Amino acid sequence: MLFADPDYPHVVLSFDYRGFRLELDQSTENGVLMYAVWATYDRGCAVAVPGVISRSEAIFKARRWVDQRLSLPAGADSRQ
Repeated sequence: MLFADPDYPHVVLSFDYRGFRLELDQSTENGVLMYAVWATYDRGCAVAVPGVISRSEAIFKARRWVDQRLSLPAGADSRQ
């Protein structure tokens, strides 16, 4: 399937937090500025925050996502 208008990431900020590389992506959806955060770490990458309208909320939720992953017992499945 080909997309007429693909959505490429537009990373506006990236930083390391507790062993994760967090990348803040900025996009526009129906004229509204949206943010998502990708988390990259030694096991791969994941969308830590799928979409919020505030840059500070995206950063806060991404840090909380990392903290929650690191507080899981060893070997626990994070998809509960």
